[in-house]
Amino acid sequence: MHRLPGKGGIRNGLTLAPARILRKLGRTAELVFFPSFCKICACLLENPGERILCGDCLDRIAPHRASLCPRCGRFFDGAGDDHLCGACVETAPPFSRHRSAGRYRGVLKDVILLLKYRKNRPLGSELGRRTYEALRRDEALWKDVDLIIPVPLHRRRRRERGFNQAEVVAAEIGKRAEILLARNVLKKVRHAPPQTTLERDERADNVRDAFTVVRREAVLGKVVLLVDDVYTTGATLGECARILLQEGAAEVRAITVAQA
Repeated sequence: MHRLPGKGGIRNGLTLAPARILRKLGRTAELVFFPSFCKICACLLENPGERILCGDCLDRIAPHRASLCPRCGRFFDGAGDDHLCGACVETAPPFSRHRSAGRYRGVLKDVILLLKYRKNRPLGSELGRRTYEALRRDEALWKDVDLIIPVPLHRRRRRERGFNQAEVVAAEIGKRAEILLARNVLKKVRHAPPQTTLERDERADNVRDAFTVVRREAVLGKVVLLVDDVYTTGATLGECARILLQEGAAEVRAITVAQA
């Protein structure tokens, strides 16, 4: 027997074993009577900490590492150096810099769809963590950022979904980057069809004048980092950035989880 220093209790294998055994029995009972399965590959979730998705599926999410447009962040296919895309050469977007963590395909796409349309809210924090880890070394993206603003949902869509997926992702990014998350600063005031239902050339018109800043003093003179889930044409981020700059923001940058 071994006495703990300064304690009167006894510590040995016999006294600690029952607690470990009970934990293992509890986990076994959970697996037998209340099994959970990965919502992507349908395998049994049997490892500690696995919820909704298995670790193997999450490990298949790979950050994008190829060349891109330094302004809008558009990914280029194939090798080569970073360079401005044709769209940014012709007309620069209102935001000064945008980066996506990965491609909107494979497991990353599946996870985003589970978050948005199957109401698996905890996946938002997981995506926020992975997005931050993928982009945290981009010093120009984070330098002097004052606050993070999630792209808002209209109140009707937020009520239907129960939460704003961009806000859940942004909260995790803000926590890890130690940057203030500014809720209820940017508001969507016009209910419009989802961007996913529209052709590329219709998206800018669909979001024009759909947003407003409700607390101008919160953004005045600030460097703002917008956060959204998916980047397709940049119309939504561009309109949000335009309104923020119009209301006095010094600069607007942007992050998305994935790029279509």
